[in-house]
Amino acid sequence: MNWFSRRDTPVTRRAFNPYVSTPADSNGRGGPWARMVDMAAAAARSSTRRYPRELLASMRELREGAALRVEHPHADASLGGVWLGHSTVLLRIGRSWVLTDPVFSERIGVRVGGRTFGLGRLAPTFDLGTLPPVDLILVSHAHFDHLDRPTLAKLVSPRTRVITAERTGALIPGGFEGVHELRWNDEVRAGDLVIRAMRPAHWGARTAFDRQRGFNSYVIDAPDHRRRVLFSGDTAHTRAFERVGGADLTIFGIGAYDPWEHAHATPEQAWDMHRLAGGERFMPMHHSTFPLSDEPAGEPLRRLIAAAGAAGPTVVGENLGKAWHAA
Repeated sequence: MNWFSRRDTPVTRRAFNPYVSTPADSNGRGGPWARMVDMAAAAARSSTRRYPRELLASMRELREGAALRVEHPHADASLGGVWLGHSTVLLRIGRSWVLTDPVFSERIGVRVGGRTFGLGRLAPTFDLGTLPPVDLILVSHAHFDHLDRPTLAKLVSPRTRVITAERTGALIPGGFEGVHELRWNDEVRAGDLVIRAMRPAHWGARTAFDRQRGFNSYVIDAPDHRRRVLFSGDTAHTRAFERVGGADLTIFGIGAYDPWEHAHATPEQAWDMHRLAGGERFMPMHHSTFPLSDEPAGEPLRRLIAAAGAAGPTVVGENLGKAWHAA
């Protein structure tokens, strides 16, 4: 089922970006400090509209919807993928099954007394029992919507390796084949894959008190099959991905930009980073799954298709749960 249509009229509204220079108005506003104040005010208004309601809902009994079966990309394809909501993508690369930022919980946030206090899921989740045997899990950073410990606990397997950001390994449950923290520009081999960490424009703290945690994007190479995938994790607009040097598939977040454009890219910015990376195909993620921001569900995908223009057919795997594979 296509949960988010790409055929509606494109929306042109843009979110505020404090890092984009704007001319000062007649009162002298418009400099860096004014933009930071505006950003903080917009973020506070957005959070006030959302979090009290979500926290109240957390205290009620959660009614879980029916979990969907995972549709697998072709196992004999050297490249394929399926978007499973938010930043969770199941990838077939070379001979390996890779799962990015796995979050299958109905609610994300702080867990107290067996109950999670935080944001509830908007889109359906998936039955973990219908996943293929996962060889590698990539965790980009420690935010609750990317490192979901209840989900990871259900995925523990002695055959599965986890690669995560610096100083986040202690958050990963035990029982995996191994947990490897990767610093920016370092790489590690995992089976038939080579994983390299890059620095996105984001941050990695899980709480207000652990600002030391790392945050990664990942370049995934399958040398034997000459395949390369870029998984961005969370990032604002940056030119860092120019160093990727081409990719068969890029996976970028396109949502949670209003009013958080200083931390998450707009669809237009994500498309630009895809071009900077030399991407051939683009798979969108990080939208329409949790109520993290003010843009309506469906808007990010419409704006992405408008930004892609004539290259729209190179946008792949945009339908929730619908597998794609390269020819």
